[in-house]
Amino acid sequence: MFRKLAVACAILGLAGCAQPTDRGQQYLDGSFEANLNETAVIKSDKPSDFSVFYQQSQQVLERSPSMANRYKELYVQLRKWARESGDTTTMGNYGIEFAQMGGGDRNGNVLFTGYFSPVIEARHTKDETYRYPLYSKPTCEGRCPDRAAINAGALEGQDLELGYVANMIDPFIMEVQGSGFVHFGDDDKLEYFAYGGKNGHAYVSIGKVLIERGEVPREKMSLKAIQDWVSQQDEATVRELLEQNPSYVFFTPRSADPVTGTAGIPLLAGGSVAADRSLLPMGTPLLAEVPQLDKEGNWTGQHVLKLLLALDTGGAVKENHLDLYHGMGAKAGTDAGHYKHFGRVWKLGLQNTPTQAPWVLPEATEK
Repeated sequence: MFRKLAVACAILGLAGCAQPTDRGQQYLDGSFEANLNETAVIKSDKPSDFSVFYQQSQQVLERSPSMANRYKELYVQLRKWARESGDTTTMGNYGIEFAQMGGGDRNGNVLFTGYFSPVIEARHTKDETYRYPLYSKPTCEGRCPDRAAINAGALEGQDLELGYVANMIDPFIMEVQGSGFVHFGDDDKLEYFAYGGKNGHAYVSIGKVLIERGEVPREKMSLKAIQDWVSQQDEATVRELLEQNPSYVFFTPRSADPVTGTAGIPLLAGGSVAADRSLLPMGTPLLAEVPQLDKEGNWTGQHVLKLLLALDTGGAVKENHLDLYHGMGAKAGTDAGHYKHFGRVWKLGLQNTPTQAPWVLPEATEK
């Protein structure tokens, strides 16, 4: 199970800091009363790209009988619509129903953040360079030691070390993601470090700490801004910052299989999102106007219409917030770290199937 927190929200704590339109807010659809709102027709003039949907939905159909039983007919109709039309105003002709997400502002603007799968360099044996341990979860009575205690050696001598890395920020970022890939340079093996549990202490955003201390301006805050700040500090300063967050994530090594989400389905970059399953159960298809960013992380003024699947969850991903999976490695991390922008989103269903009336909350549908 691939578990994580949204980079932009969990590290940075910035969901509420956008100016009126600088992050893709559109304010097109009036005022909504609910998180999911019945909609008669979708009108979108955005360019479309449905290229990843077939492959991502096929992963669901091949790997999850329960989700295939629920969503297959809907996926088939969405594929047919994308192939034959792609015009949002014709979706009703294919039996597709839609509920627009109200957005945190109740004007239809849904927050998009991003996450990725880190790849960090490690060694099996501690040396002068690779000296910061990655730990498996200890057996603790009550809460495990906090981050400061762990850094001070609270877990030493328990044979919990999984490997050693060259700095403190890379494993911290992997903790925020909840998992990641580790390359061991001493034997050239790549392993997937899955989420292995937490120490039970509350999470504190180091991005928010840097903003409050005046180290990074709020409008400039991003994952890259944190990494740039860290690169200019000595070890003691970085350690002090990270220890402001007492929460600590442990890992479980696995073979380097595909990255999977909470739903147990391999995730494709640009094809899946983490979502609040109380609104969007695993496997739910979404039509979304996804904000487009330049290499500096600024909104380009464009949105692209995509079909996405909700296949993951995250502690910071609640209600009108989607966390878009960006893939693996450093570039994916940079791109994901910039994402804290807004787009319009519709939950999709199909008439006369278990997914009909997508505006009804899942709990009500199951009764």
